[in-house]
Formats: sequence, structure tokens, C-alpha cells
Amino acid sequence: MSAPITMTTAPCCWGVDDVRNPHLPAWERVLDEAAAAGFAGVELGPYGYLPLDVARVSEALARRGLCVVAGTIFDNLVDPANRGSLLRQTAEICALIAALPRPVTHLGQKFAAPYLTVMDWGHEARDYAAGHADRAIRLDRHAWSGMVANIRAIAMLARDEFGVRAVIHPHAGGHIEFSDEIERITGDVAADEAGLCLDTGHLTYAGMDPLATIRAYWERLDYLHFKDIDGEKFKEVMGRKIRFFEACAEGVMCPIGRGIVDYVAIRSMLSKHGYAGYITIEQERDPRNNGSILEDLRASRVFLARMGF
Repeated sequence: MSAPITMTTAPCCWGVDDVRNPHLPAWERVLDEAAAAGFAGVELGPYGYLPLDVARVSEALARRGLCVVAGTIFDNLVDPANRGSLLRQTAEICALIAALPRPVTHLGQKFAAPYLTVMDWGHEARDYAAGHADRAIRLDRHAWSGMVANIRAIAMLARDEFGVRAVIHPHAGGHIEFSDEIERITGDVAADEAGLCLDTGHLTYAGMDPLATIRAYWERLDYLHFKDIDGEKFKEVMGRKIRFFEACAEGVMCPIGRGIVDYVAIRSMLSKHGYAGYITIEQERDPRNNGSILEDLRASRVFLARMGF
């Protein structure tokens, strides 16, 4: 590609989405295997997975030639009573990532990494409606306004206290998932407050065309996640009542290039528009099924390299 891009990965590839899961691998193993797979950086993963210890994490990253490209808020963004917890997480995560060695800023990159990805999660009805725009209950005006206020508070704390750019991540099973919700949130949160992290897999899971969506929100796009979806498995799980991560545990996400996302078209569009910066490869799974992770990550990297990434 014409603009410089660095490929990174995230702990969700090892099944790390909920720190309460007793089957999670050690964070040191995730860093070891991310480096072994040839990545230049990682995301922190969910709050509490990597230790909030600057010296310890800095040393672990340096030994493996890695950087941290983003931290994550993955929590209930709707409940006003959760504001205190959200801001505490924001402060602790941003204090860590802002103190770690900074990732390289590429020529043409809109905002410097590390970012703070902000995702809504924790609503059973929406979890079971993931991917089904027609059956997913939308927030009423009052609840939506409360979520917007929480997101703005997170973003402004990250920006004003730590110099970290918040990026809103539409996520399957949360209250920012479908096209109407992305349009609404980008209208209610100003561009100088937060950008977008668009995810090719989540957009596809939600019934959207990732190419068209990335193009439509180009001016708000700061950061990208790449994943792929097994078409046959996706069709099968869409016919059942199933939570999003249960579908992931059954293999709905696959190595990039083996699924239904059109990366030839995405590569062409990103090259034409000059996307520069970081792209994180993800493949959610059950942590008890991470024996093939190195093979899968290498397969994704090889495919993307052939595409010019």
C-alpha cells in the first residue's frame, strides 16, 4: 500500500474477552505468541487482563519488540450509575498506555496511537439479538442520551488528562452495532471528542457492507480492526438464538482470507484513500480452543501480505 501501515493483534484472538473466565491464557503467553507471529504491537485487551504496572509491562513489551496500540473500555456504557467505574477504568488504562513507549506515528496517520477503544457491552437482550437489526431493541431517547454522556465523559477524560484519542467501536451485541446506531452516535459525539474504530467482522456480522461503511465514515475513521467470518457458520448461527461470543466459540470467526469479507476491495479502497497507521487483526474464539492461534494468525498475515498490507 502507498501509505505506511503497521499490523497488530489483540488478546481476543486467544479468547480473552472476559477477565472472569477461568480458562484464559497467561498474558505473557499472548505477548510471546503475538511476537512469534510477527506482529509489531498488541492491544491491552479487557480491563484487568494485563497488569496496570508501567515498569513490568514496558519491560515485557521491550523484550518482545512490541508496543501497545490501544486500550479498551468494554462495559455497560448505558447505565448512568456505571459512570464512576467507567471513568476509573479510563483513568487507569490511559495512565498506563500513555506512560508506555509510544507506537510510531506514521506519515498520514490522523491521530497518534495509542487509542482507547470504547465499546458498549453487558445487555442480554442485545447480546441475543447480535446480527439481527430487525429484532434488536433500540435505546429510547433518555437511555441513549445517558450513553452519549458516558461516552463523552470517557473521551474527554482520555483526551484532556492523558492525550489519548478515544475511538468508538461498534460491536455485535452492544447498543452501538447497526447502521442507524452508527449514524446516530457520530451525530451526537463530535469529531474532536472521539473518532471511530470500524471492524470489518462486526460490520459484516451486523449485516452491513464493511467497504461501504468505511467509505461513508472515512472522515471519522481513526483506527481499524480486521477479522473474517465463516459464511456457512454465520448462516447457521443466524438461524438460532445464540449469544455473540457463543457464536465465536463455535467458530464463526475464521482466519482472514478464508471468509466472506472482501479484502481485495478493502485493500483497494484503503490504498486509494491513503489510510495510514495501525490495523489490528482479531479472531474471537473460546480460550479453550486457542491451540491453533499461531497457525491462524500467520495465515491471516500471509493472506494480507499478498493483498499488499
